[in-house]
Amino acid sequence: MIVFDLKCTHAHVFEAWFGSSADYEDQRARGLLACPICGDPDIAKAVMAPNIPAKGNRAPATPATPPDPKALMAALAQVQAKMLEGSQWVGMSFADKARAMHAGEETVAPIHGQASLAEAKALIEDGVPVAPLPLPVVPPDQCN
Repeated sequence: MIVFDLKCTHAHVFEAWFGSSADYEDQRARGLLACPICGDPDIAKAVMAPNIPAKGNRAPATPATPPDPKALMAALAQVQAKMLEGSQWVGMSFADKARAMHAGEETVAPIHGQASLAEAKALIEDGVPVAPLPLPVVPPDQCN
């Protein structure tokens, strides 16, 4: 088997596996290849880095220790808490408040709250800058 990076005329690059280089040429000549992103049948090989094995006299690389998921989540929680410092919880009125702030009808101050998927999409479509938080936030009235 051989793998090629392929590219369509719309600059979409994707990977494809073939039995041999001749198989690639045959499938291309018969029009069997198409970009999986846009369907463009005009496909060519993309520039790829050669797979050169390491020297035989080198010591094997020490395997990386996988990150601790609990430590990563704790670090992410700390970053989010720092981001929310000084921010006001507005609950389910988030979409209305964000829209009013964007229109200049309310004082611009950091806020966070809840919005439905439809509300969030509408805000983005209207150019209101919003972003989801990586971790859920417990509303202040539900904290112990």
